[in-house]
Amino acid sequence: MTVEVSKVYLLDVATGEGVEAELRDAIEQAQIDDWAKHWIPVVLAAIQDLVARQVPRADWPQSLHWNWPKKITRVQGMLAFPGFSVVAQGVTQGLAQLDLTRGCQEPGQKGKPLVYVEYLEVAPWNRSELGATPRLRGVGTVLLTAAIALSYEEGFKGRIGLHSLPQADAFYRRIGMTDLGPDPACQNLRYFEMTVEQARAFFEKEEGR
Repeated sequence: MTVEVSKVYLLDVATGEGVEAELRDAIEQAQIDDWAKHWIPVVLAAIQDLVARQVPRADWPQSLHWNWPKKITRVQGMLAFPGFSVVAQGVTQGLAQLDLTRGCQEPGQKGKPLVYVEYLEVAPWNRSELGATPRLRGVGTVLLTAAIALSYEEGFKGRIGLHSLPQADAFYRRIGMTDLGPDPACQNLRYFEMTVEQARAFFEKEEGR
């Protein structure tokens, strides 16, 4: 399988300068290796810090237990479950696993096909909720943009949906997605959808940056 690579840019928080990165339309062994070698030690250190600061378990980022090798193995080779990765500065900065088999729930587009963002995670050193200043910003936006672009390619007109972890709720509202409220069928996580109009507005805003 040929992996398509696109040039994208992230923001170096320390310098305020742009950082060239690769958006890859796959999650390969190199990304899994990065997860094990680079992500996990930072996650474990973050957990130790959360414990030391006596942060209640309920307030911990809920993705800390995610196991990317298992997630990838479960859907490997299945065309309906594509993935994306962002690589910069020699290491994987973010991962997204998508699902093309679901339908919309928002009343104005209910039942129409969408790209469902099953999992989206940025590298732990880019996450402010883990107690440190992020190194790079824009990874999540790049991955979400890729999901919307795929929706267009599939003929879904930009429609995407996802269940948000609590720490990300404000982000999805800020970019203009519709908050359909807690979903009892998915651990009461809030379900967000992007309509055709919202996708168009999102791209216009990104292109204007």
